Amino acid sequence: MAEKPVKALTEGEAVAEWAALVQIVLDANVAYHRDDAPTISDADYDRMKRRLSELEAAFPAIERAMTGKSPTELVGAPVADGFGKVAHRVRMLSLENAFEAEDVADFDDRVRKFLGHSGSLSYTAEPKIDGLSLSLRYEAGVLIQAATRGDGEVGENVTDNARTIADIPQRLTGAPEVLEVRGEVYMSHADFAALNVRATAAGEKPFANPRNAAAGSLRQLDANVTASRPLRFFAYAWGDLSAPLAPTQFEAIQRLKSLGFQTNPLTVLCDGPEAMLDQYRLIEAQRATLGYDIDGVVYKVNDLALQARLGFRSATPRWAIAHKFPAELAWTRLLGIDIQVGRTGALSPVARLQPVTVGGVVVSNATLHNEDYIAGRDSRGEPIRGGKDIRVGDWVQVYRAGDVIPKVADVDLSQRPTDAQPFIFPALCPECGSEAHREEGDSVRRCTGGLICPAQAVERLKHFVSRGAFDIEGLGAKQVEMFFNDPTLAVKTPADIFTLAKRDADNPLQKLKNRDGFGETSVTKLFAAIEAKRTIPLDRLIFALGIRHIGETSSSLLARHYGTWEALAQAIDESHNYFGRAWEELTAIDGIGAVSARALVDALHPANAERKEVNRLIGFLTIQQVKAVATESPVAGLTVVFTGTLEKMTRAEAKARAEALGAKVAGSVSAKTDLLVAGPGAGSKAKDAERLGVKVIDEDAWLALIGG
Repeated sequence: MAEKPVKALTEGEAVAEWAALVQIVLDANVAYHRDDAPTISDADYDRMKRRLSELEAAFPAIERAMTGKSPTELVGAPVADGFGKVAHRVRMLSLENAFEAEDVADFDDRVRKFLGHSGSLSYTAEPKIDGLSLSLRYEAGVLIQAATRGDGEVGENVTDNARTIADIPQRLTGAPEVLEVRGEVYMSHADFAALNVRATAAGEKPFANPRNAAAGSLRQLDANVTASRPLRFFAYAWGDLSAPLAPTQFEAIQRLKSLGFQTNPLTVLCDGPEAMLDQYRLIEAQRATLGYDIDGVVYKVNDLALQARLGFRSATPRWAIAHKFPAELAWTRLLGIDIQVGRTGALSPVARLQPVTVGGVVVSNATLHNEDYIAGRDSRGEPIRGGKDIRVGDWVQVYRAGDVIPKVADVDLSQRPTDAQPFIFPALCPECGSEAHREEGDSVRRCTGGLICPAQAVERLKHFVSRGAFDIEGLGAKQVEMFFNDPTLAVKTPADIFTLAKRDADNPLQKLKNRDGFGETSVTKLFAAIEAKRTIPLDRLIFALGIRHIGETSSSLLARHYGTWEALAQAIDESHNYFGRAWEELTAIDGIGAVSARALVDALHPANAERKEVNRLIGFLTIQQVKAVATESPVAGLTVVFTGTLEKMTRAEAKARAEALGAKVAGSVSAKTDLLVAGPGAGSKAKDAERLGVKVIDEDAWLALIGG
């Protein structure tokens, strides 16, 4: 979709676009990491994240409205049931993505600006293996533990399975006392084909692609199954170390190779963006002949001391980026367009396709984004695809951007049937018949039925019981749908979950334990799991309500600020006209701005049916206050503003260090500011600090305060 340049946007347009993108990215993040059901392509996901960053950087109004960390900065997914948990001593993060040559140049420019570095700067370039991330912990040269990435903080214990992989040494000679080697488990094309031949012969379902085969094989509860699968391993990084491997990334990889690990022979040193792009083109040209799947090239700052200075964002390192290959394409027939209704009422069009193989996977569905995309225009009416619309019966081009969900990209008008009609996007919700309204500045049409819309109600219930929310064991998506449609034990709202056991006890003729899919043991466990969740932390409750623009981060911020549900509810009640002291306090919370605050107040207005249902739910719960994590840092919990020119570090580096020490960094001075760090050239912010009585210190005093 064509996008208006950020500089050409008005503040109102920017805030509206930002709010719409935030919701799409949040929904996509949950769909991919939690539900294993991607809704947008990897390329679109990263394009939206980049657009969010550009908007936030250009418009202070968005900074005031944004919810703390970027809503897309989540890593991986929670640990699955059946595996032991391993807490990573050093987080396993994901990588920022690049898709164009300009993105690589921008990456180099950002690194240099952050470091204040104008001299020569080298990078490593290596193939990005399309497999499953694995961390191997060695102590005294002995492999003692292997863990998947999981959510970046906690992974799955797959030690016994990892021991069966021939590429993984069981003992090392000459290694540091503690060494965590990280890399990718993968399967070669030849081994994958042979595995699927055996599976078909045995009457089993074949795997879709080598990546799925490798991931499924490593994550077997029976290590004997893993041992029967031809898995391989490339080492490319490390985590916890008792002593450095080498002073540079390239030398550290060579050290890993000398210890007995397989490292990728296409890893090379590059002296800048042009050399990086040359290696990218070389690897791309060899992609089909490598014998294993790769989906791009990873660039890393070579000097490990500079990596340490650059540090990390919440989910990605600043010193690395993954340059993805272009999406793979195919042409097929569009058989129909279905409209799906999501948790927030969004009407999402889905293409039903004549099945076609794209990138080794059979594709029968693809996203069509929204009504504008189908009509061949962007949200401002500008043409896309040369203005060609998409019609049922069309011969369409499909691609799997980033090898995730397919997208309809183009139309071959020469093969359009003569009777093909323009697609008319519904103005009424296909699930409940309510008006489907499209707000100004929003690219998505939404059902206005709210709780009366069965599609929204079901999706909200699924969200309510999900891992990041109430996480009720035994009550997943399948069970939610069953109970929602059950005539005697109907669960239409979250409160109904907590009356389920009593209603079952009062219904002797149709006991749940006697129904298909249930038994006495499973019912007992389900009711016990529900009972255990009657006590819930406030932040999880807020997130579980599924309010638009209120994700996990903003839920945590609200919980920490108000402490109790009663205090939050009172603030909402006193803010329903979007003004007054309560409203000002709500929008002044660091990370909660006008967009999130308005969504919260609108959803839980005391006169709304939704608020009545929430009040009913609260009656069944004991809500725990969420307390901030204590830290010994002298600036922990302080709100700090930087202004003027910093001479000993860049502004980005100063902000990163402050946040690492537990401080909150704001962009403007207010009554809630604790400290202003002012360098030469400080202007209006210094005047605001003086007027408000905020303490002002210079850069040297700041460094002395934080210990250099």
